[in-house]
Amino acid sequence: MSLAEQQTRLQAFLDADELHDEALDYIATHGYLTALSICTEKVPTEEWIDALFAEPPHYRDEAEEADIKAGLLQLKAQIERQLASDDDMALPCELDLGDEPDDSDLRGWCVGFMEGVFLREDVWFEDAEDEVSELLLPIMVASGLFDEQPDFAEIAKDTDLVDSMIEQIPEVLTALFLLCLEPEEKPVLLKPRN
Repeated sequence: MSLAEQQTRLQAFLDADELHDEALDYIATHGYLTALSICTEKVPTEEWIDALFAEPPHYRDEAEEADIKAGLLQLKAQIERQLASDDDMALPCELDLGDEPDDSDLRGWCVGFMEGVFLREDVWFEDAEDEVSELLLPIMVASGLFDEQPDFAEIAKDTDLVDSMIEQIPEVLTALFLLCLEPEEKPVLLKPRN
């Protein structure tokens, strides 16, 4: 099965209504895996897969379970390659919250990213708390998870500011990746494929 076919099947599975209400859909999963790919501590595969689904999904059979897990690992590897490349990260959605931010794919992606951060929150902020907090701000704002807090509510009122922050997300991801993963680790990911 080609990579594209595997990702299409993964997307159909993650976007199905049968999953738990708190399970992440495909777009949110992409954000989640992006955060896990940046985090300095590698989260064990079983742990992040369990957290992604909230409760074990009902697979048709063992083959489907293996297929979905392989698809998730493939997507994570693809995100890691993209982060390690010289290009800014391309998100699987428009960089726009639209007229209904709660229904936008970008909000879903950012919520997924923050779920990935929450999985190892202490690790994210242990070395460069101020820089990480500043870099995460556009994603935090776009996620809508912090709108109850006065500072975030204030930012949310300024749509031009929010739009300019959202446009920075691809650059922010590159900056977070470089900040969190020491440069000596980077060349390993960039070895040319034969």
